[in-house]
Amino acid sequence: MECLKRCTTFLLLLAALVAAPAHAGKPYQHFVVGNGNNAVLPQPAKAAMVLMGGGPDVDAAFAWMIQKSGGGNFVVIRSRGTDAYNPYIYAMGGVQSVETLVIPSRDAANDPFVAQRIRNAEALFIAGGDQSDYINYWQGTPVQAAIQELAGRRIPLGGTSAGMMVLGRFVYSALNGSITSPEALANPFDKRITLARDYLAMPDLGSVVTDAHFDTRERLGRLVTFMARIVNDGWAGMARGIGVDVETALLVEDGKGTRVGLGAVTFVQSVGQPQVCKPRQPLTYLNLAAQRLAGGGSFDLRNWASYDGGTTSFTVSADKGVLLTR
Repeated sequence: MECLKRCTTFLLLLAALVAAPAHAGKPYQHFVVGNGNNAVLPQPAKAAMVLMGGGPDVDAAFAWMIQKSGGGNFVVIRSRGTDAYNPYIYAMGGVQSVETLVIPSRDAANDPFVAQRIRNAEALFIAGGDQSDYINYWQGTPVQAAIQELAGRRIPLGGTSAGMMVLGRFVYSALNGSITSPEALANPFDKRITLARDYLAMPDLGSVVTDAHFDTRERLGRLVTFMARIVNDGWAGMARGIGVDVETALLVEDGKGTRVGLGAVTFVQSVGQPQVCKPRQPLTYLNLAAQRLAGGGSFDLRNWASYDGGTTSFTVSADKGVLLTR
């Protein structure tokens, strides 16, 4: 019995060492489970990306990322939180290691170790949290450059909630806090509507702004408002929006998106200039084309169309601050 106790204690200590944080005295936190040595694998032939809408994680999306990565080192980055993703992803198998980097400041984002661990990734996932942290802490740092480098090498990338929000060319940065759809529609220049552009350049998201928790927080109205501001402010002649429901993910490979999880993915495209988009005036922006992917089938992000009957089409308008769909 005493031998059994000693063996059990040894195994527990060994497990703790394997998953121990390596961050003493550092501005970041780094947690690893598995063999954290750098794996060297062939570059993927096609770009792969996961847009996850927040809430409970979608197992199938992580399994897909692992499969597309070929294994190796799966890296999770975040500005706050824990290493909870490490055991969850590692238990799926197929990877050499899973590691989490908590990067809560510009000092941390400028640390060479942090950028190198990101560059070594065979798959990278940006956790949820607050996208304003990702803008304030990571923009213009080696972290941002390392993420972009991975995209250029077609390494599978993904994000959930705030982590998904920063993947489009246009980003609702939430620098002044969050805003609801009715508030945004009532005043498209509300100080809480802060937008950024060109934070990252992801494949097939060149005209896109994304939004998460789309169904449970009724965010279609604010997505339309973000698109109105992008066009009205001259950032682009045309804007596209992608809204992802909770517990749902869009898996994008070579421009083709398929849905997994319990909810839907909504695609919206602007039509010309807003009729009324002025400070302290309700938004009027009529007849935007929208499509909803709720079951099987796929969506072509390059041509902004579904060719296999996967989507249901509808029209969305903001009329004097009131959202209408038909």
